[in-house]
Amino acid sequence: MKATFGGGCFWCTEIIFQQLEGVTSIKPGYMGGHTVNPTYKEVCSGDTGHAEVVQLEYDPNQISYKKLLGVFFKTHDPTTLNRQGNDVGPQYRSVIFYHDPEQKFEAETWINKLVEEEVYDAPIVTEVVPAQAFYEAEDYHHDYFNNNPDNPYCAAVIQPKLQKFLRSL
Repeated sequence: MKATFGGGCFWCTEIIFQQLEGVTSIKPGYMGGHTVNPTYKEVCSGDTGHAEVVQLEYDPNQISYKKLLGVFFKTHDPTTLNRQGNDVGPQYRSVIFYHDPEQKFEAETWINKLVEEEVYDAPIVTEVVPAQAFYEAEDYHHDYFNNNPDNPYCAAVIQPKLQKFLRSL
């Protein structure tokens, strides 16, 4: 089964979902915009309308979509519009691209539960929209954190986020 999430920088999101048993494939890419075959540079301009996303293949016998939603909401801030930390722009928006009506229902139910439980101090701005054309990111974005552990962004932003997530397991 497929799941597609935009929770800020896809380098950050990819490494988190790599930790989950039952996730069989993760591809960073772009979704939700109006430019065909956008490049990273074009998406970073904020003009294409795309979000940086990860598209997952997962085995529902090993991990549920609800569990994936839980990880998604636990590992980014769904209350900041077009921003995650220092990453600013519409490409970093919080978005769930659903692939079927059940995913839409589960995502909306999850958000409603978070609102009812007042988990966040600010309104949730996560979009829940139908999956659109997925454009796989350039090769060098794949497995970025593992391939570039000494990159300053990886050390300063991704490593602490990953460690926090691993401590929560």
